[in-house]
Amino acid sequence: MKLYGYWRSSAAYRVRIALNLKQLQAELISVHLVKDGGQQHSEQYAKLNPQELVPTLVVEDAQGAELVLTQSLAIIDYLEEQFPQTPLLPQTAFDKAQVRAMAFAIACDIHPLNNLKVLQYLAKELKVTDESKSQWYHQWIHQGFKAIEAQLAEHAGQYCFGDSVTLADVVLIPQIYNAKRFNVDLSAYPLIEQVWYNCNQLEAFKLALPENQADAVVS
Repeated sequence: MKLYGYWRSSAAYRVRIALNLKQLQAELISVHLVKDGGQQHSEQYAKLNPQELVPTLVVEDAQGAELVLTQSLAIIDYLEEQFPQTPLLPQTAFDKAQVRAMAFAIACDIHPLNNLKVLQYLAKELKVTDESKSQWYHQWIHQGFKAIEAQLAEHAGQYCFGDSVTLADVVLIPQIYNAKRFNVDLSAYPLIEQVWYNCNQLEAFKLALPENQADAVVS
């Protein structure tokens, strides 16, 4: 397997966690999202992933032909079906839906408003100031995390859904990492902070941390 990603990409971070939890090895190939105007926009990469986003996972079929998968949640869903060891979803249909609801709330409602291409558009095209851009980022984190905190109050144990790591944790931890990076005050979300702490005691999450990637540039 080959995973095209970037150390700071939340979506690639999710897939790294899932791979680690399932003890799967993948060759990590860096696609720098800023250098050279964004390497994701290169002709070569756009052929691989027409959305010009990371991550992209390349796997081989039984005949050795390469198959390309895009979108982090679709990739994780593939890994869940192909490699059922260390399942990321609970047993019952209802519980699976609860976990997916938390994961989708982050991946579909919070993250898209605050990802790199949106922040770049705000700054470059709309000429939004750094202060206003920060307000934009904080607004959507707080709105989303308020709802997540309420869901955790109903379902959390050590992790988002009881005492086993699920897809919800895999998606939440990268979003918390980004929120901390952008100096969002998370003191109003003690359950989110507790899940953050508990997950980051696990080796699978530690190894997936952005600063632990080969392409990381930490200043």
